[in-house]
Amino acid sequence: MSLSSSIPVTAVCGPGRSWHRVAKRWLPGLRRAGPSAPLDERYSVIAPPRIECGFPTGQLLNKRQVSEHAARESAGANDNRSNRLCGEGVCVNIHANGLLRERTWQAADWPAADVLAAKQRAGVSIAVVLPALNEADTVGTIVDSVRSELMSNSGQPGLVDDLVVIDSASQDATAQVARTAGARVIARHEILPDVPVVTGKGDAMWRALAVVDADIIVFCDADLRSFTPEYVTGLVGPLLVNDTLQLVKAVYERPLTDGELASPYGGGRVTELVARPLLNLGWPELAGVIQPLAGEYAARRSLLETLSFPVGYGVEFAILVDTAKQHGVDAIGQVDLGVRIHRHHGDDRLGRMSAEIMRTAWRRSAAGKTNNGPVRMGTSLTQFQATVDGFDPTEYEISELEHPPMSELTSTP
Repeated sequence: MSLSSSIPVTAVCGPGRSWHRVAKRWLPGLRRAGPSAPLDERYSVIAPPRIECGFPTGQLLNKRQVSEHAARESAGANDNRSNRLCGEGVCVNIHANGLLRERTWQAADWPAADVLAAKQRAGVSIAVVLPALNEADTVGTIVDSVRSELMSNSGQPGLVDDLVVIDSASQDATAQVARTAGARVIARHEILPDVPVVTGKGDAMWRALAVVDADIIVFCDADLRSFTPEYVTGLVGPLLVNDTLQLVKAVYERPLTDGELASPYGGGRVTELVARPLLNLGWPELAGVIQPLAGEYAARRSLLETLSFPVGYGVEFAILVDTAKQHGVDAIGQVDLGVRIHRHHGDDRLGRMSAEIMRTAWRRSAAGKTNNGPVRMGTSLTQFQATVDGFDPTEYEISELEHPPMSELTSTP
């Protein structure tokens, strides 16, 4: 396609557009990304022009619009305008569109046998890590699935070389259940004992890097009730065949469940109310990330050990933004895993999660910095509980602690 000609977008964005239906939702399906040819020659991979979608039905980009954008890119313009193509008041971020259309796959695109073959060609090792706190009801099923379906059995090679549960002082039988199912279980306080343990998921994930030496690490939440082996094969597949990729995030539908009742789109409230607006406003190039707070993702160890880890729920946001900063948006992919079912939290807990994510975002944004260093933020969140006498306040600490990159810790004499 020539940049000197008008580019019709009706076929992509108009009434005749092609969509792909997966697990009760519609995702753009025209020219979806597929595995590279070495993984499976059966797939036809088409790299679409990055400026096809996001415009009003029937509109054509004229020669002047395209030329102006090309000139801004060539000049190295460093503003949001240089990364957008607009028409009639509708704009699309080029990088976000590229992520959606060129680096978004389905789990079924990565068959287990093909992914195993790709791993053997790449000569890398893979570990699955489950940070866990009081997850006895679900962790055993996940561990058993990985152990029986993805690890070496009866002399046959396996995709997963190490399966680790980081137990954060669970008060139930999480550790025993995971160990019985076949995981290597390590108590969080036993890892780097000279570093004080702090409350938070990010603390457990960061410590895992000290006891796992695999080249590719897959993190999964231990409260999943919808886990299948495709959570692993789908996430690691792209990393095995594309050296540019550093991080692959999960995509899924998140129904809100309450006993036997389910609202198909009620889950992911913190994502929709906090994380997505933050990304779109502060990091628009990442607007194409469908589930920015997904707890399931695969990453290269060489990436993870260079990142700071917020100790709490800001860790997923930080990993995403910092990966893009270090390696660009082209280093990020995502895989549709279907439907995610897990335990849900009340609004008060979600409020505290949101505060941690906002602090993490503020610390990384231009607004959060001055010439003299980071702008100070509050360190607590006050929430209220209605009582017969009025409202009782409770103040919760919002930790500002971030662990340094593991590479800095291990390189210190």
